[in-house]
Parts: sequence; structure tokens; C-alpha cells
Amino acid sequence: MFDQDDLEGIRQRRERWEEETLEPVLEAHGERRDRFATVSNHEVDRLYTPEDVADMEYEDDLGFPGEPPYTRGPYPTMYRGRTWTMRQFAGFGTAEETNERFHYLIEQGQTGLSTAFDMPSLMGIDSDHRMSEGEVGTEGVAVDTLRDMEILFDGIDLAEVSTSFTINPSAPVIYAMYVALADQQGVPREEIRGTLQNDMLKEFIAQKEWVIPPEPSLEVVTDTIEFAVDETPTFHPISISGYHIREAGSTAAQEAAFTLADGFAYVEDCLERGLDVDDFAPLLSFFFNAHNSIFEEIAKFRATRRVYARVMADRYGASKPQSRRLKFHTQTAGQSLTAQQPLNNIVRTTVQALAGVFGGTQSLHTNSFDEALALPTEKAVRVALRTQQIIAEESGAADIVDPMGGSYAIEALTEEMDAKIMAYLEEIEEMGDGSIRDGVLVGIEQGYFHREIQDASYEYQRRVERGEEVVVGVNEYTIDEDTAPEIHQVDETTRDRQLERLERVKAERDDAAVETTLEALSDTIEAGENVMPPIVDAVKAYATMGEIMQVLEDHHGSYQETASPV
Repeated sequence: MFDQDDLEGIRQRRERWEEETLEPVLEAHGERRDRFATVSNHEVDRLYTPEDVADMEYEDDLGFPGEPPYTRGPYPTMYRGRTWTMRQFAGFGTAEETNERFHYLIEQGQTGLSTAFDMPSLMGIDSDHRMSEGEVGTEGVAVDTLRDMEILFDGIDLAEVSTSFTINPSAPVIYAMYVALADQQGVPREEIRGTLQNDMLKEFIAQKEWVIPPEPSLEVVTDTIEFAVDETPTFHPISISGYHIREAGSTAAQEAAFTLADGFAYVEDCLERGLDVDDFAPLLSFFFNAHNSIFEEIAKFRATRRVYARVMADRYGASKPQSRRLKFHTQTAGQSLTAQQPLNNIVRTTVQALAGVFGGTQSLHTNSFDEALALPTEKAVRVALRTQQIIAEESGAADIVDPMGGSYAIEALTEEMDAKIMAYLEEIEEMGDGSIRDGVLVGIEQGYFHREIQDASYEYQRRVERGEEVVVGVNEYTIDEDTAPEIHQVDETTRDRQLERLERVKAERDDAAVETTLEALSDTIEAGENVMPPIVDAVKAYATMGEIMQVLEDHHGSYQETASPV
């Protein structure tokens, strides 16, 4: 991209600068540290020049926004057209309480809903299950039947809102409930918008919420993608998630690489199913973490888009632009939040949100400052949302497409991130004898991902303990003052109210119809057919989450029983 004579001139002038200007200062004063590195422990240089990007080809490596390789963004106008979707994660107690929070967020200017579920719902068991005691509604909303979903979205037109569902093992049931609710409201299925997390490979790698083993879990995920292609073409049936991989302690490069590997595993499974890549690929979405090292994070987002576009075309034959265009949601780093001096978290979240915006995210969740202590209060949620609105409306960050593009530092870091991601993908492919899908499954079985993440997490913690990584308010700049904010508490009667509704639904429903739909689901699994249509029928009959998931477990077995310890 640069003339060789110009580069030689820059090289000579840099050597002169180092000798005449830099060295006297270093000898007299030194620098703050002997070594400067990102949160991921990637060492960064003091200064970047055209020499660091001498091999970069503008068209192949950068291009223009909205065109391959999408390094500079998936859309030509980016936030000049419209800002990212502002999603605040919400869900606690019963459906009534979360519905009230949804309406509050919409009134405050939120442009998309993001739903958190309690642990029983996440794990596909009902609120009256013995293992649910103490967990009902405590870290998200409790959803046992379609009746809960009806209340959750009471007064909310599904044709007017985009909804994200953070749920995995039981994602097909929640998806079916949303489809059934759209049918009730008279909203055509092809018009409902939103995203289902539904990323089971990530669960086996990092978050550890599962019901059935990896391979049948992968089959069910592919069922949801196939169903979405036919029935809900504007709804994303999966959000391939690196967020939890990063929260488990991975580096930025590991987060990007392992997430893309999971994504390509789903692509390969869909292709084996017989689906056309240009039919399903536009429905794939991704979910990433934004951590504290702002330049590394921006480079991560840009490099990940570029790698995805390249692999989707070269390896999988994607021809439509939207099939190569990686779209993603970003959430600021929950792992970075501290219980000490919690108001400091507002600043951390702002820096992380800027990384997401400069990196070209399509939607953004900013964590509330009190989340290291408890469920966020309305005040904290409002501050988190206002953070996004100030960035969008006051900072100017949304006014220039890819404002960091062309920075020698950002482009060099993007190149380095690209190389690291590809090295991991090649290693995973080798484990699968040429198949990334098989490599991911082998990596799960052999504990490869766990070891990689564990080693990175351990190294980070060691740096914190040695003081090489400063965490303000924790290992530096500490105070004795109690700065704990007001803590949001879940009503102690939540479980009783949820159990009363569940009992009432069971008493009022047609048990014979429920049994018929569950038998149909069982027959479908036996026949190796798509499970989504019978699950939709089952939820419409008010079968419970636990009853539906039990059918899947009966046929595929429990992963808890088959998994070997790593």
C-alpha cells in the first residue's frame, strides 16, 4: 500500500528519532512499565508507522463499508443511517414484573428488548421441580408455559419490537412460544424480529448449561435454523456467542476464534442437512464481549468480520453479500465489573461501549454499575442506557464510519488478530481431520477449549496478583469507604405466585391434547425429523417447559450422565 522508497525514508527517519529524541528521554525518565500489553497479554508497541502495515492491501484487507471483506463495517452508512439497537438485558421474578420493566425500558428510549431467564427456565425444568427451589425468578424471569409468555409481552406488539432471548438448552421451547404468541396476536411469522441465543456448542465450551449431549444438541440447533429459514425469515434463530467464552477467561483472540469455529460448525451441519448456504447464512448472528483494552477490542471486531467474510466465501461457497456479512451484538464485560467502588463500573462500561461502537456493532448492551452486587436497580439500568444514548447523540462517535480505520496501530493490531484467529481455526480443523465441526466436537470431548481458556484465565489472574494488571479500586486506588448502592431485591413471594399460575394452567388445560402433542414430538424425534413444528403445537396446548424438554432428554440421554470430567 506504500511506496518502497517512502517506507525506506520513514524507516530512516524513525531510526533518527529513536536515537536523537527518544533515547535521551528513556535514559532520563524511563517509562511507566517495562512492558505494555492488553488485557489479553498481547504486547503492544510504543509507536506504529506505515512500516507496520506495509503488507496491507487496501482492497483485500480494508475495502469500503458495506462491501467485502467488511473490515470497515457491514453496512455502507453504519450509524449515520441509524444507530445500533440499544438492548438492556431485563428479566426477574414473574412475567408481570419483567413486563413492567420492559415497558419502562421502552419508555426510556430502548429500541430492542433483551430477555433474561431464571435458572430453571434456562435448564428446561419447571418452577415446581425439586431442583428449582431457591432459583425461581432470582436471576431472570420464570417461564414455564405459554401463559407466562403471554403475560411477559402483554401490551407489546410483536410486529413493532425486536426481542432477544438469552437461553440455550431450552431455546427451541422459548422460540416456539414466541412463534405461538405471534400467531395469537395475528402477526405473520415472517414479520417477527429478534434473536435466539441457542448456541449449544458455546455451552459445552464455556458456560456449562446443557441437557442433552453435544451431537444431538447440534442437531436440534440445526432444526431451529431450518425452521427459521422456512417460517421466520427475519428472526435470527441463533446468536453464536463469544461473550461467555471471554467471561470464562479467554483472550480476545481465543474469543473470536472459538466463536467463529462454533459458527462454522453450525454452517457445516446445515450444509450436511442439505440447506443452501445462501438461504441460512443471512440468519446467523453473533454475540461478542467488549473488554477494557479498547484498541485490541476494536481490532478484534474488525478482524473477525474479515475472517468470516473470507472463510464463508472461500470454504463454504457463500455468494450473497448478506451471507458473508457478519452481524453481531455486543455486551460490555461483566467479568470486569467490581463490587468495590461500583460507580467506577460506569466508566469501564463507557470505554467498553465505545470499543463496540468503534468496532461496528449492530446492537449493544451496557452493563449496569451494580451488577457485581445483585440484579440491577432501575436507576442503574437507566444510567447504563443513557451511556449508550450519550455516545450516540453527544460524542460524535456515531458520525464517522469506521473512524479508527487507517490508524497504523489499529490496522497492525487487526492484522495480528486475523493471524491469531486463523491459527486457531487451522488447529481446530486439524483436530477434525478437515472438518471444523468435527474439530469442535473433538475439542469439547478432549477438553481442548477448557484448557486453552483456563490457561489464559490463570495467567490474567497471576498478572493481577503481581500488580502487572491494575484493577482500579481492587489492587490499586483502594478505599475503606462503603460505596455499596441500593440493591434490587426479588420479591420473596415470587416462587409462590409462579407455582400458583403453573398449577392453574395445568388444571385448566386439555391434558389429552398435551399428551397428543408430546407423543407427536417423540415420534418426530424417532423419525429423525425437525422437532420445531411439534414443539410449537405442544406449547400451544400449554405443555410445560419441563414436559417438552423431558421428551428430548428421554430420546437423547442426559449429558450429565454421559460427560466425562475434564
